[in-house]
Amino acid sequence: MVNPSGWALSSRIENWPIAGTFAISRGAKTEARVVVAELSAAGITGQVTGRGECVPYARYGESPEAVLARIDSLRDAIGNGMTRMELQTALPRGAARNALDCAFWDFEAKRTNRRAYELANLPAPKPVITAFTISIGSPDAMAKAASAAATRPLLKVKLGQAGDPERIAAVRAAAPNAELIVDANEGWNPDNLADNLAACARAGVTLVEQPLPDGADGILNGMQRSLLLCADESAHDRKSLSGLVGKYDAVNIKLDKTGGLTEALAMASEAKRLNFSIMAGCMVATSLSMAPALLIAQMARVADLDGPLLLARDRPDGLRYDGSLVYPSEHTLWG
Repeated sequence: MVNPSGWALSSRIENWPIAGTFAISRGAKTEARVVVAELSAAGITGQVTGRGECVPYARYGESPEAVLARIDSLRDAIGNGMTRMELQTALPRGAARNALDCAFWDFEAKRTNRRAYELANLPAPKPVITAFTISIGSPDAMAKAASAAATRPLLKVKLGQAGDPERIAAVRAAAPNAELIVDANEGWNPDNLADNLAACARAGVTLVEQPLPDGADGILNGMQRSLLLCADESAHDRKSLSGLVGKYDAVNIKLDKTGGLTEALAMASEAKRLNFSIMAGCMVATSLSMAPALLIAQMARVADLDGPLLLARDRPDGLRYDGSLVYPSEHTLWG
């Protein structure tokens, strides 16, 4: 793709209220703060605008303000015709590059009147089942939330604090028919790892994300287990995958970690080569963040793209969710 010179870049921070509170082992929040990047230029049929959305993550030292500044730092380079591939080296992986990368994809799709999956030489995406997240809390509170979501086929249970065996047992009792996956968010340690994994196995959990902190997960190498272990905070881009072989069975691909769809697609290809199962993950965000991730979800064993379901409201042109079934985006939203 040859980019038009003189096109316009705009970016902004948006706040989207969460329905209630979203809580993980590292803390809780009541709103999703996202950064949106837009690339605009004249096309064959008039002005064309491509959009991308990212969620800055404090775990990686990001803030909305810093991400916004990083995006704006490329204003001149983009105006002079920077391409999507040049972007991959102009910014490091992370939220800022994700917003711009996805805006490039969306712009090119709209400019050529083609879909992003066609540009990526992928088959047309199909609806996928997404996990629905149960925030960490007391066993009673989590059981109540699980009971309200018990008809959903896949629940993602946030753990990572003392008392996790009681929490997962309470969730299983409240949702006896749902498939359960667990996200410990680096909250376990070598002393409680075996007990927590055993509790998950008793509850019929099929996958556990990031039980130990990144860099302290060496003891997972070759460890016998009856469920899948999935790297999240330890899995960033394709370069990180070789070091995870033997420790993990699956990797969670999130566009805010990889720095956009371009690297996410490359990471998925490398994950398959290394025989990892794939999980398509997200942050709490609007449908604009989920739409490109749905292309990764087509290759995934598990999709966790429930961000908009956790918000008090979504974008007017947001994705269609039928219970836990999420449908690919319309052209007006993205790609």
